[in-house]
Amino acid sequence: MPQTPATLDAVQLGSYFALMDVAGLLRHAVEQQLRDDGDLSYVQFQLLARLALDSPTGSERMTDLADGVVYSRSGLTYQVGLLEKVGLVDRAPSVDDERSVTVTVTEAGRERVATVIPGHVEVVRQQLFAVLSQQETRALGELLAPVREHMRSAPPRSATTRRRR
Repeated sequence: MPQTPATLDAVQLGSYFALMDVAGLLRHAVEQQLRDDGDLSYVQFQLLARLALDSPTGSERMTDLADGVVYSRSGLTYQVGLLEKVGLVDRAPSVDDERSVTVTVTEAGRERVATVIPGHVEVVRQQLFAVLSQQETRALGELLAPVREHMRSAPPRSATTRRRR
């Protein structure tokens, strides 16, 4: 006798669709703002923001960047290449590990982030937080934090063992 496939109940399905709609609509609005204000894709902004705002040195290894933004190694290499071409980042062999490449944000990259941040903050504020109270915003963060930790607990794609060809 065939097994019945697993399903989501009505509440789970509704929550899933709501989350996916919100994420998709927010990402679309953010991507439009980033293109208009800084000629950046979403992933390019993520890379520059991680380097310019989150990294004390303005540098990270390519693998760590890929894991942080949940992007493939080859996709990241391509995006970093585009950013390097326009002078927003530099690439160099890692001083700690000769097999690694380090990406460093340039002054032009920092300026580009500074240019897009005000519009980025406004889009996020208007699209996501304008309809939520401070208490609801806090609750949203508290609800999503364990989900994010659960999803990030598996090794990132870039850290998994590569298949031999």
